Amino acid sequence: MSNLVLSEVDGNVATLTLNRPERHNSLIPELLSDFLAILEAWQNRPDLRAMVLQANGRSFSTGGDVRAFDEHRADIAAYSNQVVGLLNRVILALIDFPVPSVAAVHGIVTGGSIGFVLASDIVLVAPEATFTPYYTTVGFSPDGGWTALLPSLIGAKRAAEAMLIDQTITADQAVAWGLVNRIVPADRIHEEAQAVAASIARQLPGSVQRTKRLLWGDRNLIAARLDDERKKFVEQIESAEARDGMTAFRQRRTR
Repeated sequence: MSNLVLSEVDGNVATLTLNRPERHNSLIPELLSDFLAILEAWQNRPDLRAMVLQANGRSFSTGGDVRAFDEHRADIAAYSNQVVGLLNRVILALIDFPVPSVAAVHGIVTGGSIGFVLASDIVLVAPEATFTPYYTTVGFSPDGGWTALLPSLIGAKRAAEAMLIDQTITADQAVAWGLVNRIVPADRIHEEAQAVAASIARQLPGSVQRTKRLLWGDRNLIAARLDDERKKFVEQIESAEARDGMTAFRQRRTR
């Protein structure tokens, strides 16, 4: 394993930290594989009662690394299938994880990285946190649960408007719409996430686990909808508008 995802356990609380700050924690297969491996290693630990998900750097995570997608033009379908397939496995692993997860979100969240937020049981955000799809701007198809999970949280019409016109959802809107739980000052968000996790850890574990499972509902339906996102993503990324969109996006970023 690399250092793209850091992990530690303190008492009954595990902490997982995205650690690719120089690329805004953007998603590549290595990061997603490390994320998944940590969750799988923790899956059967009887001492765990809660988990915190956080990130290093200025951004929580900016979704799929567009530069990496662009560099894989020769095998773009296979690469995209790998990335989105791994992302879906991470999302489902978070949903299936036996203890609740508390996400501490700061800075920018774009593209498929919203899946980490959507799959967390409790979400705290810093005041400057934002959520932006970017799909119709870059020419990609939604992944990470933008269609599979987000509409059930904020409503189909709000989700449609955000995705179809590439609208940024602010922290205040995210709270008002039910995407996240509450806003916490940026300098206290990691501390508060740990406090929430510690509160969960003090509850009776069997009751907590069954409550989490009931709240998530039909896991097979979620998996099927995420797989639909993967298929459409792979179809769209082979299109001319996706190729042109990647080029335009990279040119804007390097000016």
